[in-house]
Amino acid sequence: MAEQGKDLLVINNIEVIYDHVILVLKGVSLTVHDGAIVALLGANGAGKTTTLKAVSNLLRAERGEVTKGSILYKDKRIDSLTPNDLVKLGVVQVMEGRHCFEHLTVEENLLTGAHTRRDGRAEVMKDLEMVYRYFPRLKERRKSQAGYTSGGEQQMTAIGRALMARPNMILLDEPSMGLAPQLVEEIFEIVSELNKKEKVSFLLAEQNTMVALKYADYGYILENGRVVLDGEAKSLRENEDVKEFYLGLSTAGRKSFRDTKHYRRRKRWLA
Repeated sequence: MAEQGKDLLVINNIEVIYDHVILVLKGVSLTVHDGAIVALLGANGAGKTTTLKAVSNLLRAERGEVTKGSILYKDKRIDSLTPNDLVKLGVVQVMEGRHCFEHLTVEENLLTGAHTRRDGRAEVMKDLEMVYRYFPRLKERRKSQAGYTSGGEQQMTAIGRALMARPNMILLDEPSMGLAPQLVEEIFEIVSELNKKEKVSFLLAEQNTMVALKYADYGYILENGRVVLDGEAKSLRENEDVKEFYLGLSTAGRKSFRDTKHYRRRKRWLA
């Protein structure tokens, strides 16, 4: 894992409301250190994606807004910046569901990630080769129309496109969704390599708690729009509550769904 430095991103007690009435995030606070991989964990609907969109300022397109709290990137407020401004600052989001331009080739998709850059074609092409080093499969498919590539290749394309913007931080939303376990491991291995070698920090939202905590430095667990537990990834992996409610394991072994539903009533943070 990359050597971690000072606070890169600080989310302080934010609330998010949709359509002026629906309270989705209820006082969420978290920190991403420079050089870290931080996992946002929790079930579907817990508020993970909303947290990422609050950072990237994509909420407005969905009639959402941050109504309380603050978001700081490199010690500066970014709440009111546009997504385009944030990309120029080095913050790029990879959306859930891969979102490639299906009618463009893989390489054309990658090059769209460099549209905000002003450092010349030679530098852009150098970074394109860097993306191909991490994703050799994309080099093989570079002339293929993105809409005809596999789900794994589209996810790689989406991450590669984000890298073309030369980010300091990538907000990665549900990278494992819909992918075979072997592909999930492959993508998380590449994320780990990018973190170590390219010094890219990651805030990733992920339902697959087991794989996320294997690669993350730190984790936050969300439920119903609140952070209910956080800690070093290793301590969360060993936490009995996390094993029981998110990994399906406890000291007594794997529980059935029915048992898990019953035991949910005893979550210490809901007592």
